[in-house]
Amino acid sequence: MTDTSNTRPTEGAAKAPRRSRLYLLMRFLPLVAPVLLWAVPCWVLLHGGQHWPPPVTLLGTALFALGLVCMPLAMARGHGRRQQDRAAIIGDTLLGVSWVLFTWSALLGVLLRLALAVAGAGESQDRARIVTWTVLGVAAVLLVWGYAEARRVPRVRRLDVRLPRLGAGLDGLRVVLITDTHYGPLDRARWSARVCETVNTLDADLVCHTGDIADGTAERRRAQAAPLGTVRATRARVYVTGNHEYYSEAQGWVDLMDELGWEPLRNRHLLLERDGDTLVVAGVDDVTAESSGLAGHRAHLAGALDGADPDLPVLLLAHQPTFVDRAAAAGIDLQLSGHTHGGQIWPFHHLVRIDQPALAGLSRHGSRTLLYTSRGTGFWGPPFRVFAPSEITLLVLRGPHGPTA
Repeated sequence: MTDTSNTRPTEGAAKAPRRSRLYLLMRFLPLVAPVLLWAVPCWVLLHGGQHWPPPVTLLGTALFALGLVCMPLAMARGHGRRQQDRAAIIGDTLLGVSWVLFTWSALLGVLLRLALAVAGAGESQDRARIVTWTVLGVAAVLLVWGYAEARRVPRVRRLDVRLPRLGAGLDGLRVVLITDTHYGPLDRARWSARVCETVNTLDADLVCHTGDIADGTAERRRAQAAPLGTVRATRARVYVTGNHEYYSEAQGWVDLMDELGWEPLRNRHLLLERDGDTLVVAGVDDVTAESSGLAGHRAHLAGALDGADPDLPVLLLAHQPTFVDRAAAAGIDLQLSGHTHGGQIWPFHHLVRIDQPALAGLSRHGSRTLLYTSRGTGFWGPPFRVFAPSEITLLVLRGPHGPTA
């Protein structure tokens, strides 16, 4: 047996600098990121050997500098204490534009310039200008397409999910999932109504909303959320909080959803019975609830399952996919989540995967637990979706011997 008592302080001392460096990185990233987002495309498009006429260079540089100054100011006014919707729209849009320009300037700009140099195409100035026009063209197409993708009513994604413990009486149960509607500065009341109309065409037995209803308080976004009261389900409509509710008086959203006829599953469950078989439908508050300081709000799986027969299959609503570790440990059959937006604007997908165990779709965790992660029904912040389409999800639950569509 080895005595490790002498090594523990050394390990702790080794971890402390790493934590300090990470802390410093996260602290200064909001200061550095805007500069990179605007400076990199400015250099690649204007100062990378193009030799534009001086008025073009000066005007272009001034526009990038204006974006660098206006974006953080507008976002601070829009998402800070003042909560000015017009400022939020401007700041969020500039964030999306700068992200797309940065991404394709850094990737396409470097690769295309290298390819042209290897091919010996033109002089250095000609190659630089080809890069500029190509990056601008690609960015413009992606921004127009991404805006249309973000603002449209999501397509319905249908899939069968086989649960070995599901009773024959529940085979074919139709579960519709919407999530991350993010009603916000852009008024989407008409969009909300059309989403609910689409849900009502799906003949759902159970409709679920897994949080992030809006950015703003329930009082402020009531008009956009009101169409949720028109959603129909033969058995139940259930809802759990997301992290964004805890930025905007979460209890107000719980109360509003209850008023609209939805069942808030705050660390509790209900039983769904059909033809002699039973499904436990449980829900937990978002994992950020406890740190919000709101009394009585926390993610408590044991409380959600308290009193439920352990032999019954369980469908769990939890906003963030990261909760699946706890779900798998508890033997949950299926967890439904959102939060990731499928990355929303590529290549942000890869950053999301650092934080979450799944980006989108169906995945298995442990011997029993399945996780379905929706790409979300709406969008957050920048009104763009690039290579991450929104969705309304229809999951048809199948037992061990049920047919597969």
